Amino acid sequence: MSKRYFTPSLFGFLRELAENNDRDWFKANQDAYEQYVREPALEFITDFAAPLKKISEHFVADSRTVGGSLFRIQRDTRFSKDKTPYKLNTGMQFRHRAGKDVHAPGFYLHIQPGECFAGVGLWRPESKVAYQIRDAIAEDPTRWKRATRGKRFTEVFALGGDSLQRPPRGFDAEHPLIADLKRKDFIASTGITQKALTSDHFMEDFTDLCKRSTPFMRFLCEAVGVPF
Repeated sequence: MSKRYFTPSLFGFLRELAENNDRDWFKANQDAYEQYVREPALEFITDFAAPLKKISEHFVADSRTVGGSLFRIQRDTRFSKDKTPYKLNTGMQFRHRAGKDVHAPGFYLHIQPGECFAGVGLWRPESKVAYQIRDAIAEDPTRWKRATRGKRFTEVFALGGDSLQRPPRGFDAEHPLIADLKRKDFIASTGITQKALTSDHFMEDFTDLCKRSTPFMRFLCEAVGVPF
């Protein structure tokens, strides 16, 4: 059944927040945040649990208001020169059951005026985990290429993230997949328009994106020793 979760009012709120990023303004507009941003996001997370389970039962759509799939809108400013208190986006991560934080395999949705995208993969894993993935790529390059160069994947996704300046320890600079072996992030993303995100079929569209990433996600999960 078609259902509209996100509306232009969500984008209107985030644009106003960008112009008024302070606690007094946010407190005065808390009801708008709840109505247009947090409540629709939590409803989307709740409803995505069923289609996500069909993709893999090992990933979680957690609609708890704290500690769940929805990221806090408050920024952690402790170690940042930028002391503005709020993020200018809303983000949702559907991470692997074995993961305790954002550094785990997961599906991601980012909503921000002019910068909406879906992401998949494993962002900034610790060194040991990154080497597990690099070893898996080197041991089965054909499977890695199928996962990342296959038509259904590349029709929508592009690999991204940061990379090492030099080849990682133990890998030849002339390796045919050295660009992939140098990755610090094993992620891919695809842009989403505001029109698509506010449509009544966005749940189906997002589910299809996640399905298309299945070979990539399966490769990463198996490389780091968790089930897909």
